[in-house]
Amino acid sequence: MVFVLAGFVGYMLVWNVQPALHTPLMSVSNAISGQVVLGGIFMVSSEEVATQVFAVAAIAIAAINIGGGFMVTHRMLSMFKRDTS
Repeated sequence: MVFVLAGFVGYMLVWNVQPALHTPLMSVSNAISGQVVLGGIFMVSSEEVATQVFAVAAIAIAAINIGGGFMVTHRMLSMFKRDTS
């Protein structure tokens, strides 16, 4: 139930945000994913195998999200640079 509610709130948030606020939204998303990576790193040291598997999966997915977020943010910000030639 919590996952469905979080998915709905996330969907409504992303699609109803003003275009000028997409870059800060990406930055916040990257920060949250960074915290997921840190939490996953702490959980990898657990003695339970299932916890370790979920922690590694969380680290991998969050790392992909961080990389993609930085690529999209860089691409969005490069649209605002002046052409120097």
